[in-house]
Amino acid sequence: MGWKNIRNGELLDLAEGEFDLFITADQGVRYQQNLSGRQIAILKLSTNKLGLIKAAAGQIQEAVDSTGPTEFRRLEIPKRG
Repeated sequence: MGWKNIRNGELLDLAEGEFDLFITADQGVRYQQNLSGRQIAILKLSTNKLGLIKAAAGQIQEAVDSTGPTEFRRLEIPKRG
C-alpha cells in the first residue's frame, strides 16, 4: 500500500480509514499513541518472532474473529519450550 515509511500515528490514521482491525507487535503502542476515540480495533501481539506468530495462527485467528470494533486487546503468544 506504499505505507513503508509511515510513522505510527499516521499509520493508525491511514489504517483506520481502510481496515477494521490493526495488528501490531509494537509493545509500546498503547502508551506511545493516543488511542482514545479511535474507530479501529487494535490487536497487540506479545512478540514479533515470526515462527511463534505462525505457530499461533489459530489463536490469532480466534482473537481477530472475537475482537470488537474499537477494542484494544493484547494477545499472549505462547513461547516454544
